[in-house]
Parts: sequence; C-alpha cells; structure tokens
Amino acid sequence: MGFFVKLTDAIADRQSLLVTGLDPNPEMLQSWAARRGLAGRSFLSQARHWIKAVIEATAPHVCAYKPSLGFYQALGPVGLELLLEVRDLVPRDLPLIIDAKHGDLNSSSALAHYLFKDLGADAVTLSPLAGQDIAAPFLLYPDKAVVMTCHSSNQAARQIQHYPNEETPLYLQIVRETQLWATPDQLLLEVGTSDPQILARVRAAAPERFLILRSLWGEEEKLDAMLQAGLGAAADGLLLPLPQNLLVEDDMASRAEALKQQITAKRQQWLENHDKGNPDTCALWLPEQQPSADPLESLIVDLFDIGCLLFGDYVQASGAVFNYYVDLRQIISDPNLFHRVLHAYAGKLQGLEFDRIAGIPYGSLPTATGLSLQLHKPLIYPRKEVKAHGARRLIEGDFEEGDRVVVVDDILITGGSVLEGIGKLESSGLTVQDVVVFIDHGGDHDRRARERLAAAGYSCHSVLDIAQITAVLQGAGRLSEAQAASLGSSHDDSVRS
Repeated sequence: MGFFVKLTDAIADRQSLLVTGLDPNPEMLQSWAARRGLAGRSFLSQARHWIKAVIEATAPHVCAYKPSLGFYQALGPVGLELLLEVRDLVPRDLPLIIDAKHGDLNSSSALAHYLFKDLGADAVTLSPLAGQDIAAPFLLYPDKAVVMTCHSSNQAARQIQHYPNEETPLYLQIVRETQLWATPDQLLLEVGTSDPQILARVRAAAPERFLILRSLWGEEEKLDAMLQAGLGAAADGLLLPLPQNLLVEDDMASRAEALKQQITAKRQQWLENHDKGNPDTCALWLPEQQPSADPLESLIVDLFDIGCLLFGDYVQASGAVFNYYVDLRQIISDPNLFHRVLHAYAGKLQGLEFDRIAGIPYGSLPTATGLSLQLHKPLIYPRKEVKAHGARRLIEGDFEEGDRVVVVDDILITGGSVLEGIGKLESSGLTVQDVVVFIDHGGDHDRRARERLAAAGYSCHSVLDIAQITAVLQGAGRLSEAQAASLGSSHDDSVRS
C-alpha cells in the first residue's frame, strides 16, 4: 500500500486530520513522569513510557504520527533503538512520518534506505534548498512520500523566507518549484505558520497538495480561520498537529477526541458553505474545472515545453521522413514528468491480464522499467541483437514458458518494431495479447498500424495520438497555424511499410 492510500484511508477510518508528534522533550516530560512515580527513572525509561502512553491514547483519534529524528539522534545509539520501538508501537495502518528536515545531498541515499527499509517509515520531511536532487533518492521508493518544508514559523527566518518582498516571497517560489518534483501522492508540503493569510497563499499556489501545518493556532477562532485557509476541495488536504501540551495531560485521550470532533464539525460546516457557493470558502482557490477539457492537457503541454516535440525533417525507423520528431527520452531526466507519464501508461494497463512487462529496445526500456516498479510486475525485454559472447540470450529477464506478456512501446508508427519484438518473445514460449504505446501516430485518421497488429492477433492501446496532441498544443498557444498544419499533414505524407 502506498503512502497516499494509507494516509487517506486513515483519515477516512479515524475521521481525523490530526497528527501526533512523538518528540521526547526532557523539559516537557518532567511533570508527566513525576505524576506517575517515574521521576527517579532514567530519561530513556521516561521517554519509553511516555511514547507508549501517547500512542495508546491517541491512535483512535489521529491519522498519522510524526516523530522528530533529532530528539532520537541526540540520545545516541539508544535513541535510534527507541525509534525502532516507536515503529513497533505505531499501528501499521497509520502512516509514520519522520520529521528530519534533511538537506544534505551526500547522505541522502543512505538516509532514505535507513528510514524506508530499515525503520519502515512511510514519509520523511526534507529541506528544499538543495533543489530537486535532495528529493530524488527518496522518490526512488514509489510507495513512500516526501514532505517539503516551505515555510517556518520561526520569526528569525522571515527575512529569508519573505525575500525579496511580500508580492513574490521566496517561500511561494519554493511551493511552486517543489510541486514539479513529484506528484501529489508522493510529495506533500509542510507549512509552519499561525497566520491564516500565509497558509491561504500556500493553498492557492498548491490546490491539489496535502499540507501539514506545523504551528499551533491558539484560540478557537484562529483554528477556524486556519481551516478556512488550508482545507482542500473535499474538506481534507490539511493535517493539523495535536498540541504538545495536550500530550502530557492525564486526559489526553478524551481531549484528543474532543479536538477531533471539533475539527470534524468545522469541516462539515465548511463543506456545507462550499456547496452553497459561499464566497468566503476556499472555492476561489481551486483551479477552474472544464469538464470538456482533455484530462491529459497539462501533461501534453509540459512534454512539449521540455522539448519532446521537435520540428524539422526526421527519418523514422521505418524509413519514412516526417516533419516532426517525438523524443520521449527527455522525460527520464525529469522525475515528476516521468512519473506522470508512467501514471498515464498505468491507466491503460488497468484491466489487462499479464504476468510480465516487456519493453521494446531501446526507447521504451526506461518506461517499462518504471512500470515494472510501479505495478510490481516483473520486467523482461527482447534484445535488439544477440551478442556472440556471454549468455547469448534472446530475451533478458526471468520468465517461464506460457507467461502472459504485455508489450510497452513509446510510439506506434508502422508497428514493425513492435511485431519484431513480439516475434522474439513468442519464439521463446511467451504469450502476447496486448500492446500499450504512449503515442499512436495514426490515431483515428490512419489506423493501418493498429490494423496490422490486429491482423496478427494483438490489441493496441494508446495513451495519446497526434491529433489529440495537436489540438491541445494549438489551444494552449504552443503551436503556430503552420506547425499544427504540418502535424496533420504528416499522416498523408508519411510512407509506411
């Protein structure tokens, strides 16, 4: 189960947006330990008892736990052992978010492995100042998530975070930039503020992201204002911390439940106002919905903007000369865009029956690899040529005769390379029924490639076609009339084998 699914399931099951911090602060624990006759115990013993008590009291009323790594590191080796105990105590259906504020590139891969593999955490907070490279090692774990810190409530940070001015502050640039690094199910934003206006600006810049509020809101009126500023379209999308002082009270369970119910009532009121079109709600912050718009419109535009569509005279593998060239290899250097492309592919793979994924060398091998990791299906691929040395395999990867294989390719023009790859797969005892491509060059205008596959017994499924791409890019102002016309004429001018 991925992080996003686990989080949303926990929110629905507990009916809560609350997150519990598990920070064993020595000053905070003194009075709590004394009231329980633990004053003479070591701090480690006091912390262990407190953590267990907090989890038992709050687990029915929160949707996640967020221990700060620094508190446990400060205790030395025994602190990291205590963190392992935290992992065992937190119910497995509740996400465990490690608050690390990590920002060191050199140790990122090691920390990602420790947190996600050794500790079994579900997410980690990161500092964004090192850029996209800081998130990349953590995003290699598709079922985990990162939380990017975009604003701190520390007043001393204001001169940096609000630079150069309030119209275009740095923290909003961080919000906009970090959203390009991963999709909403893998990247959340942490906002440290008790100012509803700051939270509202973050929500406006990131309408689809989950926000984790780090700061407390104070009085009840402020809580209402923070909810109005930060809730998403479905009255969720905003996680709020349980107040730390509540976690050392004798009645923490009942107080946590009362706060949960208070927030639930305000969420319900927010939804009712939203449904009535109340102008004071967050409806103004949501992107305008256009039911007739292409759901892949933003993906098509972003692919164009990074240079995946080039104009000129290009010779295709079939020998045909096109006046454009689609270069999907660009996406492998953009993790967020690559993830979105994989998600689009995965939508076409839903409902298909297959045991293994096969990529056609060489262009679709990165895509097939990504889909294998995302869908937890083994990867194989037919070699473009068989080497005269080594194992001299025709098919790379482990398989058994009779396995069902779905073939993945980037663009369908004539179907020749796909059929060649399928021939190698079937000659090795594998079964192929379906082919999934990202772009069908012919589309509905020219179905000869699809019909060629169909005649051979294979069903072809495509994410996009050239006509769809042309319409979106022309509507977005990315293509001139001449360029749009040249894309359309390529159907008629190309020579197919």
